[in-house]
Amino acid sequence: MVGGKAKLTREDYCDGLGDCLPACPAGAITFENREAPAYDEAAVRAAKEKKAASEPVHSCPGSRTRIMAREESRAAQSGAVIQSRLAQWPVQIKLVPVNAPYFHGADLLIAADCTAYAYGNFHNDFIRDRITLIGCPKLDAADYSEKLAQILSGSQIKSITVVRMEVPCCGGMEQAVKRAIQASGKDIPCSVVIISADGKQLNR
Repeated sequence: MVGGKAKLTREDYCDGLGDCLPACPAGAITFENREAPAYDEAAVRAAKEKKAASEPVHSCPGSRTRIMAREESRAAQSGAVIQSRLAQWPVQIKLVPVNAPYFHGADLLIAADCTAYAYGNFHNDFIRDRITLIGCPKLDAADYSEKLAQILSGSQIKSITVVRMEVPCCGGMEQAVKRAIQASGKDIPCSVVIISADGKQLNR
């Protein structure tokens, strides 16, 4: 953002995938066809690292690792209370430590933020018996693939379930997971579930 307006600072920072289009609330971003330098992923990574290094580091109590033991209550069994199925903390991809002990041998859920609000039975259908990571590639303005690759490389993840919304910008989550699996060099089973805004599984 320059002077309150979005500006293309370097052409080789653009990957051409169009994730920026839905990110503009005014719809002011457009593509034009012309000769331009090729996308330079290394330059983008270096710019992100330089920016991160210049930002102050704060110790956040919310990032302290926790494992929760869940027991079925009678109220939950009868359906009177919907019980949380979350088994660990933190859950934000940006906050989670890559070497957290709960990753070892886990079935991993990687979900877009909005999915838990759109899909009513999210805890029982997706969070239950999985280690949960959430994020939003649009709001976080981050490529999760590098951090996810570190998690996958250092842990014996058994499977990955990606849950994303139907909107195009949510595809960034799915692509980041696929790149992370490839970068880890492991053959990890991965399934993708797409949720509609009205709470339906579109690819059921």
